[in-house]
Amino acid sequence: MRLSIPEQELMTPGHLACQGCGATLAMRYTLKALGNDTILTFPACCWSVIDGPFPYTSLKVPLLHMAFEATGATASGIKAALEIKGNTETTVVGWAGDGGTFDIGLQALSGAAERNEDFIYICYDNEAYMNTGIQRSGATPWGAWTATTPVENFNSIFKKNIEEILAAHRIPYVATASVAYPEDLVKKIKKAKGIKGFRFIHIFAPCPPGWKTRSEDTVKLARLAVQTTVFPLYEIENSEKYTINIVIKKRKPVNEYLELQGRFKHLKEEHINFIQENIDKNWEKLLKKAGLI
Repeated sequence: MRLSIPEQELMTPGHLACQGCGATLAMRYTLKALGNDTILTFPACCWSVIDGPFPYTSLKVPLLHMAFEATGATASGIKAALEIKGNTETTVVGWAGDGGTFDIGLQALSGAAERNEDFIYICYDNEAYMNTGIQRSGATPWGAWTATTPVENFNSIFKKNIEEILAAHRIPYVATASVAYPEDLVKKIKKAKGIKGFRFIHIFAPCPPGWKTRSEDTVKLARLAVQTTVFPLYEIENSEKYTINIVIKKRKPVNEYLELQGRFKHLKEEHINFIQENIDKNWEKLLKKAGLI
């Protein structure tokens, strides 16, 4: 049988993720693209639990657990140490959730990007602090329920545009990816591996417990996020060249995406219309940047 993505498995069964965890798919596809010669560093996040308790691990590559705010600094240090040892081949990856990227780790991330450090930073985005009880993060979408934005005071702040924040640092490569499109994800990870300097990849990874969804709907939700343009798949090269990798010509309405998730069940029609209006505006802006309109 001919496979469309690498056959090699560097993530083993027996990890500690919840059923239907999008972050596990993100890791599995990422390691398939990068191969054995990879070093990971994690801050506090779902993956610092998923991997398993010391001395056990579900990954076949070296990894270093680090404090919540330190992904960018730690990956910078690992890369520097390898260079001192004359190793320029090993791929260094800072792997963090949205809380450790959009919020707590943004300072170290920005510093590493500003210095154009030579490593890949990957954010797997499940849109809240999921492993500590579903608290709101800077990646939580407008309208969502979380433990700190309950139904009567649902989240009324828009998700940070992390791609534009990183692009403003003039780094070589920024990309979005989704666990529902593994070929596109693997292609972007391989492309990032071949680029020198700081590379940032934002992977959309649904979370069944936090989103109050069925575990079997994870890939369906990730696909709907792209088809509704809630989460478009695109690249930014050298802060100037925008490329939309999957152009959605007939977009699905956002309610098809929202109605599958318990975290949005409290929204009224005017709220959904408001969300749709903002998605439409953002999609039009992206089309203009990509030169498609």
